[in-house]
Amino acid sequence: MFRTHTCGELTAKDSGKKVTLCGWVDTIRVQGKIGFLLLRDRYGITQVFLNDKLAKEFGALSKESIVQVSGIVKNRPANQVKKEMRTGEIEISAESINTINKVGPLPLDPNVESSEETRLKYRYLDLRKPNMQKNLIQRHKIIKATRDFMDKEGFVEVETPLLAKSTPEGARDYLVPSRNFKGKFYALPQSPQIFKQLLMISGFDKYFQIARCLRDEDLRADRQPEFTQFDMEMSFVTEEDIFSVIERLIKFVWKEALDEDIKIPFERITYKEAVQRYKTDKPDLRKKGEKFKFVWVTNFPLFEWNEEEKKHVSAHHPFTSIKEGHLGLLKNRELEKIESKAYDLVLNGWELGSGSIRIHDQELQKEIFKALGLSDKEAREKFGFLLDALKFAPPHGGIALGLDRIIALATGNNSIREVIAFPKNQDAKDLMTDSPSAVSDKQLKELGLK
Repeated sequence: MFRTHTCGELTAKDSGKKVTLCGWVDTIRVQGKIGFLLLRDRYGITQVFLNDKLAKEFGALSKESIVQVSGIVKNRPANQVKKEMRTGEIEISAESINTINKVGPLPLDPNVESSEETRLKYRYLDLRKPNMQKNLIQRHKIIKATRDFMDKEGFVEVETPLLAKSTPEGARDYLVPSRNFKGKFYALPQSPQIFKQLLMISGFDKYFQIARCLRDEDLRADRQPEFTQFDMEMSFVTEEDIFSVIERLIKFVWKEALDEDIKIPFERITYKEAVQRYKTDKPDLRKKGEKFKFVWVTNFPLFEWNEEEKKHVSAHHPFTSIKEGHLGLLKNRELEKIESKAYDLVLNGWELGSGSIRIHDQELQKEIFKALGLSDKEAREKFGFLLDALKFAPPHGGIALGLDRIIALATGNNSIREVIAFPKNQDAKDLMTDSPSAVSDKQLKELGLK
């Protein structure tokens, strides 16, 4: 056994015990013939007393070296107790030290502020910082609380494919060439949208997933090429049902993971009101002094004009249902007047996610595709399987929330890179592994690529 306890575990009640700890050298100092070593792991820091022999032998240990310390737990003198530390009442009187891994000059010191480029290149050292470990532990707690709540509500977590068909959903797809079918490609999912609709048709009336999604789009502080969504879908529901589940989920997660009380129901504002009053569809409605202000933005346009493509595109996605009373506008192609059953959840000016009541009528779905400029042939090629399945579809709807954004806001960070273990930089590059990278001619030949 390498260790009997962690570095954040021992207290005065353990005084007199012989223990063995393992961890990283946080700091070490020699005072005359004795020394003190602060040993750190993710649980905390324990002070180790070094006698003259050990101080002489190990006093020059470099920071971040990995060591194993065996010794006796002793109470600190009253004037040396640090009440702010869990281990602040004790120290280890070392009897032996084993150097497991001695390091040289550090490319990144976890105790010193570094540039983001250096932090991402040496992420395995950056993640040793207490605040980074706290962020990832909070991520774990939030995801666990989410799963616990959804399970109690009767939802079933179902994984959906990562290798799928390329479909027009807004952002560019990441494509994966097929070795078996030369010249053809899989697409990595921008979201599990189509598959979760198919699950509703399959009879799973309450689905959720902690889903990995990938989009080839320009990056910023709240975007990454690969990210994590909380994804959910329900059958036989209205917008009110979706709002209720999500509000209760947020309240539960904030209390369980952050010990914060969130008031529900959330405020609601229409898309038109938001744009007119706040000049944005993701308004920050915080008032002076909780910290967290959630708001639903509803009644989004069904279509929006894409200046680059010179055509109307779906404001959310092409499976979004139309607001009651607007079918006439669709038939007359008055596309910019049509409202949808789409909604966003916004927190402190950040869009946490989008959802909608979906189209469950095959003929309406065909009409939407036509309005988007898709011919019957194109619609059949891209979505034939979905059109066929819609003949068996119940009314359904759902939402996908960006978990990285939720965790960033919950932990007080302005960038989702602070709550992702191994993120890409703003150019979508992994500085640590030097990815993307070139591949061999042999690999390209196997895939039928030049």
